[in-house]
Amino acid sequence: MTDSQARARRNFLVVVDDTPECRVALRFACMRAHRTGGGVVLLRVLEPGDFQHWMAVENLMREEAREEAEELLQGLADEMNAYSGLMPEFRIREGRVVDEILAQISEDPSIRILILGASSDASGPGPLVSRLAGQMSGSLQVPVTVVPGDMNAEQIADLA
Repeated sequence: MTDSQARARRNFLVVVDDTPECRVALRFACMRAHRTGGGVVLLRVLEPGDFQHWMAVENLMREEAREEAEELLQGLADEMNAYSGLMPEFRIREGRVVDEILAQISEDPSIRILILGASSDASGPGPLVSRLAGQMSGSLQVPVTVVPGDMNAEQIADLA
């Protein structure tokens, strides 16, 4: 895909983590992409371990984490396809989550919107939402859509 083709297609970036609100954000992104003719990019960030003294252990853990990430992304892709007909692109990166999100956005001109799910917990919307939609929002290259984590499928379909 050329740079101009990548710019022409509008992709929604969803950060895949282990929170329930991630699935809500994913459903919203799929429905929105389906309605607007866009696509979805799923990003799973593997944070580095602290096993630098035992390189063999670190390499094994990294390999296992990557395999788990691939299985998770494929499972989510199958779910997405079932309710929206879309197949997402996958990205797996290693590093600090916020740094890797910003790098992915910077490196991929097709990403036009970052979709984040907000926790419905009373303690706040979650660290990614607080950081990317709050503290750093002025320095992002794309808009951020924050989806309430307690939305149901009907509400999402109505909004998207």
